[in-house]
Amino acid sequence: MKLIPAIATFAIAISFVPFIHADEMDRLTKITFSGPVEVPGKILPAGKYVFKLLDDPAERNVVQIYNEDQNELEVQFLAISDRKMHLSGKTVIQFAERPADQPEAIKAWFYPGMQDGLAFVYPHDRAVRIAKESGEPVYSTKSDYSGYSKKHLKSGDSDSTSMKHSDVTTVQPDGTESGAESTGRP
Repeated sequence: MKLIPAIATFAIAISFVPFIHADEMDRLTKITFSGPVEVPGKILPAGKYVFKLLDDPAERNVVQIYNEDQNELEVQFLAISDRKMHLSGKTVIQFAERPADQPEAIKAWFYPGMQDGLAFVYPHDRAVRIAKESGEPVYSTKSDYSGYSKKHLKSGDSDSTSMKHSDVTTVQPDGTESGAESTGRP
């Protein structure tokens, strides 16, 4: 029965409130979630968070999520380029449909006014589960970046480079995998 998860997705999608956006370089965005949400490596409880990109002008594919005051890194993870059809003057968060008793999983984040966003890359086991539950493809990596999910990475350090060069595949709802493109949706 997909009706309940669809309603939950809609409720969470309209309840997050982007406060401000700062700089297009780091895409700093303050977001409030009214319920728990899943991102690669962590379930974020309801609350206020700051999304931004790792400060690395050459590579724009590591997302960092901080607490509201930006004094605690909650998690950071790999993302790949994504594209949506229509521009929006607002932050857009895309969710994967999930069972009613599960937190919604964020699939992608789009900064206001940009068609190019970031599709989140989940650890392989979680990607398989999300793909099966949602009936939609999910980006995955078998690389273990849990060791630096809360480590403050800097542009050019070895952990940052390792994360950015992880192999990414697309997990289909039936559990099969295929290579992922660097742009576009799975």
